Amino acid sequence: MQTYPHPFPISRVKIPSRQPIALISEHGDPAAQIGKDAAGGQNVYVRQVGEALAKLGWQVDMFTRKSNPDDATIVEHTPHCRTIRLVAGPETYIPRDRLFEYMPAFVAAFQKFQQQEGVIYPLAHTNYWMSGWVGLELQKHQNIQLLHTYHSLGAIKYRTVDHIPEIAQTRLAVERQILEQSHCVVSTSPQEMDDLRHLVSQRGRIEIIPCGTDIDNFQPISKTAARQQLGINSQGKIVLYVGRFDPRKGIETLVRAYAQLVERSADPGNLRLLIIGGSDPQADDGAERLRIEGIVNSLGIGASIKFVGMVGHDRLPLYYTAADVCVIPSHYEPFGLVAIEAMACGTPVVASAVGGLKFTVVPEETGLLVPAKDEAGFAEAIERILTDDLWAQQVREQAVARVQDNFSWTGVAAQLSDLYRSLLARSILQPPMLRMAPAPTSFRPQIARVS
Repeated sequence: MQTYPHPFPISRVKIPSRQPIALISEHGDPAAQIGKDAAGGQNVYVRQVGEALAKLGWQVDMFTRKSNPDDATIVEHTPHCRTIRLVAGPETYIPRDRLFEYMPAFVAAFQKFQQQEGVIYPLAHTNYWMSGWVGLELQKHQNIQLLHTYHSLGAIKYRTVDHIPEIAQTRLAVERQILEQSHCVVSTSPQEMDDLRHLVSQRGRIEIIPCGTDIDNFQPISKTAARQQLGINSQGKIVLYVGRFDPRKGIETLVRAYAQLVERSADPGNLRLLIIGGSDPQADDGAERLRIEGIVNSLGIGASIKFVGMVGHDRLPLYYTAADVCVIPSHYEPFGLVAIEAMACGTPVVASAVGGLKFTVVPEETGLLVPAKDEAGFAEAIERILTDDLWAQQVREQAVARVQDNFSWTGVAAQLSDLYRSLLARSILQPPMLRMAPAPTSFRPQIARVS
């Protein structure tokens, strides 16, 4: 992997046979370290899709906002796939709820980059609503085929939080505009498509193409060997969480469910919970980590819980394999990459029955689904997997098969590539489609509420 400092280097030699395309992910830096601050599933999706598309013959440029002056301006992951960090506002981390004001500068920086490189991207695949807004703005200036993946929906997010930010109404209006005005929305699950139709708009084209995982990296290995490498007791029962520290991830539900397991276990010393993710208490996710640590201490279960911190993707398979069960207690997940990573390693999953998790996890076959925030339900589901060894072994085998058959990045990229080519072919044969006028500023979509 090559990196280049600012300013942009002299352009590399262009290969005419390769069609350039842009993947836009304004806050999800494809070259970022996963697990730090806001880095998570979106970062993985864009990076893996980009690299897989490059293998299929595309010239892939992945655009994100530069959030650290010390970061390289361009990172070449492969000869035909690179991350390009555009300067749009202060070169520092900015929370997503305060990032939208810098999107006009992002558009300008993108256009400047095109001019400097002497390339016009005929297709852009945007990720998250602010990148979608960028794509809509680009449509005003050039004939570009616009595809979009939401990664999360404001209409669902805002029903799970206590405080609705000022940007909420803007986000809801833009998310509707994206669905109605882009050439295609790529939904990662049937459940997400249903949410889009019921909560956002009945108009617009939607195609279902799931997320994927690196099945060469995430695959079954010896549990004994994995535990030996990690220094974990070979006889203990391991419960695993992997993800960011965020109230919407439901870590509190898991901790309280785990406390119930410890309380009723005949051998509580045999139980352990590993929490992977986050950086340190001083980082932006530190407040939630400290809150969770406080709950752990108040429940008196700190001795059997380990906060592992960030773990690279090269070592994550060891933790998945070492665990007896991986728990995903999120209040909402459009897809849930952790579920298929764990399943690919042969680890049963207990997850909230929300969003795309209802698509990735097949109840009784690859794991169990529990209502979100149901502490007793999670405790019972985890306990079942830990105590029913024969059934759990069947689940492990079925989980591996499901991922290998349905969720490889190669297969995902092939579906996206076919969609890209069909849209580009249509753009050549047909004149640019007429766009509807933007939603008026008085437009106020309804935020879905939990009854």
